[in-house]
Amino acid sequence: MASNGKHGSPSYVPSAPSLPESYRQQYFQGSGGSYGYWQQHSQGNGSSYSYGQQQGPSSYGHSGFPPGTDPAVISSFQMVDRDRSGFIDDNELQQALSSGYQRFSLRTIRLLIFLFKSPNDPLRVGPKEFAALWTCLGQWRGIFEKYDKDRSGKIDSMELRDALYSLGLAIPPSVLQLLISKYDDGSGSRVELNFDSFVECGMIVKGLTDKFKERDLRYTGSATINYDTFMSMVIPFFVSYN
Repeated sequence: MASNGKHGSPSYVPSAPSLPESYRQQYFQGSGGSYGYWQQHSQGNGSSYSYGQQQGPSSYGHSGFPPGTDPAVISSFQMVDRDRSGFIDDNELQQALSSGYQRFSLRTIRLLIFLFKSPNDPLRVGPKEFAALWTCLGQWRGIFEKYDKDRSGKIDSMELRDALYSLGLAIPPSVLQLLISKYDDGSGSRVELNFDSFVECGMIVKGLTDKFKERDLRYTGSATINYDTFMSMVIPFFVSYN
């Protein structure tokens, strides 16, 4: 991956939010190595979600949640799962996350469903996926607050660059500008991202980086990809949730 010139290639990539195991199993055949890529680490402090744990009834009486799931997370899920199907759709997920985070746009919600969807239902998330998503958003929130130094609730392009770099994503200035332009409202004022937009932006960058990493088996920063493969890699991030 190209360096942005200021930082160079990182020698260590810190722990950071991960996409769910079901997403990785669906798309990736192998992993390892890093030269600016997002590198996944286990977290000894227990803050990362236990997505790989075996499903089973939780101690709070709602089956499907990983053991030890916070009862507030279970309650948020149960509150919107009115038909007791064990799955929630985009509107229900939007409502559930509002109780613990904020009201995300449906565009971001649909991206999250694409990334965290249940293997048994591609349009909804179940308890296990919801618990993983909730914890992942908490990690994204921590990153956002770290780089929102003036506590404005928004980050600018340089803060976004530093936040992504801290996660091992050393994106070139041209790509950073392209990302920022996506959130330009045309008013002429400086473009800043709120937490909703930050999550969307970060998830897209991380997801596409991981998919490129799958093809760059020697981790050289380049890969040969045919047209069909390229389209199948990119399009899901931009059309499946609009």
